[in-house]
Amino acid sequence: MDLQRMLRMCHEGQWKVGDLDFSRRPRPMSPEDEMNVVQYFTDMAQIERLAGALFVEQERRATDPVLKAIFGTFVVDEMRHSHVAQMLADHYDVRRLKVYRTSTSLERFFPAFVDAIRHLSDDVANAYITSGELVLDIALLRSINDFVDDPLSAQAMELINRDESRHIAIDYYMVGYYASEEYRARRRDAPRKSLAEQAAGARAFATMTRWGRPFFRDVFFAPMSRVDPTGVRLREAFKRMQLLGAKPGIGELPLAKFWNTMMDVYNHPRAGKRMKGVIASIVGTEPELIERLASEEELSRAAKMSFEDLAAEALEAKHHD
Repeated sequence: MDLQRMLRMCHEGQWKVGDLDFSRRPRPMSPEDEMNVVQYFTDMAQIERLAGALFVEQERRATDPVLKAIFGTFVVDEMRHSHVAQMLADHYDVRRLKVYRTSTSLERFFPAFVDAIRHLSDDVANAYITSGELVLDIALLRSINDFVDDPLSAQAMELINRDESRHIAIDYYMVGYYASEEYRARRRDAPRKSLAEQAAGARAFATMTRWGRPFFRDVFFAPMSRVDPTGVRLREAFKRMQLLGAKPGIGELPLAKFWNTMMDVYNHPRAGKRMKGVIASIVGTEPELIERLASEEELSRAAKMSFEDLAAEALEAKHHD
């Protein structure tokens, strides 16, 4: 990837909240739909702030000045997305049926996730960020937009998705770096963390895991069960993660080893319903999403593709069901 070109695209792709036409009257909705839509956008505003905090961390860690500048533009993107999401929540709150607050599980997960990312190695942090971006971009944003079915939401999501496409392209670029021999050599030569640092990291990871499942349940899976009841888009996002994991070098990374082990146990012929439930709880996701969603042929094909082509294909999946 040409990082200088990407940085130019980041600067040229900037837009303003004022570009959106909030003078449009929302389409009529039932009281239940209105409450759901306003809650979705209320939570989305906080999710985008969380994404911004994660890109701040990636900007801090980046040593390449161009890459650091790219992550800086991503922080600006996410703050703009958060602002837009809150304005959309206010716009669709026509009846003022209740006072809306960020979901409790999201409020608890936010600081736990940011703290864990600060303790995790670069490759693990990037893996979590990439996974989150795929679920947000391929599944959640598209499905909420279809559910809202309103011109203002469509206009906002088109601009937000344009930004997210740049984010995912860089996410995949970083995954490629972390799968490289250069990165593995750097990790081997890095000084070992002290016992105190390891203990702090373990505590942070445990806290994140504790709040991870209720967060995903309340903010991702429950809304997706309403706006995408077939589950097609959510499975597509998780399938993209599995395809990315097929690339040589990925399986040697700590988080990939963990995921592969969990999937192997979950999909073992002798794994019963109780065992599957335990695995889902440990991973922090719904059971059906730990199933093998990509065929052997698809995995073999993905292993031979470049990270840039995999990113392009993932982005193309946003336009198909």
